[in-house]
Formats: sequence, C-alpha cells, structure tokens
Amino acid sequence: MTQPADLMAVGFTEYEARVYLALLSENPATGYQLGKKAGIPRSMVYEALGRLHARGAILRTNDQRAALYRPVPPDLLLDRYMQEQQRLTHTLRGSLKALYTSEAEEHIWSISGESAVMAYALQIVQEAQTELLLVLPDRAVEDLRDEIAAACARGVAVSSLLTEAAELACGVVARHPPLESRLQELTTMFMAVADGKTCLIASVQPEMTATLTNNRNLVFIARQFVWMELFTQRLHPRRGAAGPERLAAKARAAKAR
Repeated sequence: MTQPADLMAVGFTEYEARVYLALLSENPATGYQLGKKAGIPRSMVYEALGRLHARGAILRTNDQRAALYRPVPPDLLLDRYMQEQQRLTHTLRGSLKALYTSEAEEHIWSISGESAVMAYALQIVQEAQTELLLVLPDRAVEDLRDEIAAACARGVAVSSLLTEAAELACGVVARHPPLESRLQELTTMFMAVADGKTCLIASVQPEMTATLTNNRNLVFIARQFVWMELFTQRLHPRRGAAGPERLAAKARAAKAR
C-alpha cells in the first residue's frame, strides 16, 4: 500500500502526500472533507492544496465559495514526473561531465550501498576493452548477465568463475566447488578485473560494500587470483568433494584448537 513517504521520495511534502492520497479515494472533495480524511489541520490542508494545484497534481473548480478538488490521474502524474526527471538528468549529465576531470591514479576507494556498488560494477563491465575476469555468486550473475553478454559480443575476452548455481553462457566459464566456495566465503563476494587496469572487489553481506582501485600491484594480485582459480577449476573439473571435505576438516580442527 502506498504511503506518504513514497510520494515524499519524488518531491511531495508530507501534507501534500497525505492530501493527494486522500483525494485519490474521495473525489471530488472540498478542503474541509480532505482535512478530515487526511487528519490535517484545515489551514494546512488549503496550503497543501494550493501547492498541489500549482505543481499540476490536482484540479480545482473556480467556485471559491466551495471549491472542489480532484486528483490528476496517477498514470498521467507519474508519466509527467518521469519525463521531467529524464529531461533534468539529461541536462545534468552534460553540464556535470563538462566539469568532471579524471586523472590516472592508484588510490584505493571504498564504496557503500548496493546501488552505488552495482553502478560501478556495470561501468567496469561496460568499459572493458580487451579482458574481463570475474568471480560471480548467483546474485551478481543475475545483475550483470546482460552487460557480460554485451562484453562478449563486442569481442572482450570474458572469463568467469561461478561460485554458486547460476548458469552463464558467455565466454570462458568455470564453476567453483560449492563447499569450497562457502569455505573461502566466495559466495558472499564478487570481483571484476578489467583490462589488467581496474579492479572491483565487493562484499554482498550484510550490507553491500566494495573496494575499487587502479593500483597496479593490487590489480595484478586480483587478476592472478582469478586467473589461477579459473585455471585450477578447468584443470580439475571432476576432482569431486574430497578436496573441499579435507579443507573443511582442517578448518574445523583449526577452530577446535
């Protein structure tokens, strides 16, 4: 069920959101009726109605003695908001890119939040030119699948190490043994190394965070890690559970000490 906070996320004030929601289920209505339904003081109702009318979210009769209000239909309202946001985003993209400068550097950057991490992961996959090495749990496979396929289609040498059950029909694919993946905690992280120049290492639990770097030494280590894991899994695709089980036994013994 839609809450006032949902409309506040697209620019409504709390009172505007409450009035618009009340008007959706009771219209046409007077300000007095809306105030009672939305639980808002009468003076604040008319102020909210005035702002909603000015922004084109509601319609109003011209009879000032007992003005009636009805909402602009949600589809029409949201389509207009979407178009406005697209125009704003397009304008901002051009003006911000004109201000942005980027130089080669080797800092190590931290990123927090799923949307920010995945935006950088998508960018790395999209901008890869020659080589893309990936370590992918199921969650990352689904989020990046289309962009990985596009990278393969444009000739990027894509090699992926899958650590869970998802399938990926693109480039060189190796599957890491599930038990070993859990022991090494590979199911809670993903990695992307592009062109031997850029590396993203992300942790997906409990809150998604990532490290992003162009540091040549760290990128080299990350690339070698993925390459060696791919090589090992392709060399021994049927080594079975014995190896991981031995690792598990050793891990349990180490914890017991």
